[in-house]
Amino acid sequence: MTLVKGRAVGLATLPLMCSEAREGADGADFFHPLDAAAVLRQARVFMRLQAPEMKLLTGRRLALMSPHPGDDEGSEFAQAATALGAHVSFVQPGLDEHSSPWRVDATARMLSRLYDAVECQHLPAALTGRIARSADIPVFAGLATAGHPTAVLAQALDGDIVWAVKRRKILQAALVVSLA
Repeated sequence: MTLVKGRAVGLATLPLMCSEAREGADGADFFHPLDAAAVLRQARVFMRLQAPEMKLLTGRRLALMSPHPGDDEGSEFAQAATALGAHVSFVQPGLDEHSSPWRVDATARMLSRLYDAVECQHLPAALTGRIARSADIPVFAGLATAGHPTAVLAQALDGDIVWAVKRRKILQAALVVSLA
């Protein structure tokens, strides 16, 4: 799930994915058909290129906030983002579900100043939601995890390419559609 407060992000040529909160929600949810279609369309472009990665996120700074940033899912996120030219920093969370609202707000504001987006992995959903509501940047809730809604989109990509490569293309497409 990607959550954004305050400003629209996305490619002008594609339907906006993760651009703003939907009514009654804390943010966009990737379940919406337009969101999935935008990601699939961009991933198919990446699959057709079959060339060295285009550096579409050069100059972008992303944070991976996780108590276990070196696990497979954290590595998947970092590899997908750096292949697009982004710089990924690993951030130890220092927050938990019992953190004061002031502390969560202050942390979210600081993250918004330092990064263009934050990937939260292995954090309680309530905490990720609190961070997202206070941040002015996209906050992904486990975008690279197996349980994220975008994981099933890899199955919709054609070709005899292994699932791991398809998943990476989906991650990259989600990042590009959200940040470019």
